[in-house]
Amino acid sequence: MRVSRQGFPRQLRLLTAGDYRRVFDQAAFKVHGKGLLALACNNDLGHPRVGLVFSKKNVRRAVDRNHLKRLVRESFRLQQHRLPAVDIVVLSRRGVRELDSDTLHRQLYGMWRRLEKDVRKQSANTT
Repeated sequence: MRVSRQGFPRQLRLLTAGDYRRVFDQAAFKVHGKGLLALACNNDLGHPRVGLVFSKKNVRRAVDRNHLKRLVRESFRLQQHRLPAVDIVVLSRRGVRELDSDTLHRQLYGMWRRLEKDVRKQSANTT
């Protein structure tokens, strides 16, 4: 099955609790950003998948959580073609609400680049 270049279909999302648990238990990569944390582990699907965890503790209002999730999904959608075959969980941390949309986009772009670099470096070391 070929994944569309710019869409965000179901196969690009982590859908089950087992998917999330596998990333939390086997996270080989951690990328920290201001207000965000991305955990990732390799998958055998040939394309990246993303899941989001934005807790009420860190982002009180539902409207703010939804806004942040939309920004992360959009950023992932635009960068998915560059990402390796990994499952990614993006978590919110304290302070994420203080970031404006432009800063958040730059932050996410940097996190995707760092994740891409870390995965390439690890695969180069194992081969």
